[in-house]
Amino acid sequence: MQLGNFKLTTISGGRFLLDGGTMFGVVPKIMWARLIPPDDQNRICQDTKCLFIDTGKHKVLVDTGYGSKLAEKQRRVFDIAEGDVLLDNLTEAGIDAADIDTVILTHLHFDHAGGATRCVDEGQIVCSFPNATYYVQRREWIEANSSAPELRGAYAQENFAAIEAAGQLQLIDGNVEIVAGIRSWVTGGHTLGHQALVIESEDAGAIYLGDLCPTSRHLPRLWGMSYDLDVLQIRRCKPEVLGTIADRDWWALFDHDPDFAGAKLTREEKREFAVAETLESL
Repeated sequence: MQLGNFKLTTISGGRFLLDGGTMFGVVPKIMWARLIPPDDQNRICQDTKCLFIDTGKHKVLVDTGYGSKLAEKQRRVFDIAEGDVLLDNLTEAGIDAADIDTVILTHLHFDHAGGATRCVDEGQIVCSFPNATYYVQRREWIEANSSAPELRGAYAQENFAAIEAAGQLQLIDGNVEIVAGIRSWVTGGHTLGHQALVIESEDAGAIYLGDLCPTSRHLPRLWGMSYDLDVLQIRRCKPEVLGTIADRDWWALFDHDPDFAGAKLTREEKREFAVAETLESL
């Protein structure tokens, strides 16, 4: 998709199956199952839609999918095949991983940061994008590297420790312009350091929502995930971000939607926001 002077491309980091109840939290199954029917194990299909942005000056990748380092048990639970889907799909799209100079991670959960690093000979873990600077919110980095018992299992060091060791990590604080036309919008909520990405070029704009609003089915204020750490923050921040998209006629870009990469939104009195137009891919 052409967005002003920027070229945006959806690159899947791989699909996986996840318990539908966890994706919709307190929303009753009778409501969410109408929109995404689960299988006989109550699982629904989720994508990891990473975003490649060619600004003309920078080649930017937003999020990296789950990567290729998952253990066999994890692959079985999430129905994930072996291999590195993101790197394969980048190659298929004609994008060389070595040409990417900027990687922005919305947060450090495995399905967003897993592909940031990869295993090479004898189990050594290296950065998947050797010439890139990786941008992460400082608050997110601190939380991910903490030993807090309440976060046990939330983060895997193997997904991001090599970034710092290689000298490729750049921590950022708050809402900042990362490269010209792309800036962070710290939302919190899903994780304490979660960020969305605002993309503007010429008179066009889009917001990559990350897990603030992972699919087009999560537009309602009260529809969140059981993984969200701060539910009230999600409910406060999501209408502000979605309202910006609707009022400015921008694109909402989803990370986990199995059907749509993006949507135009309109305001509605009853539901607050509704989908006006969709794109299956960018």
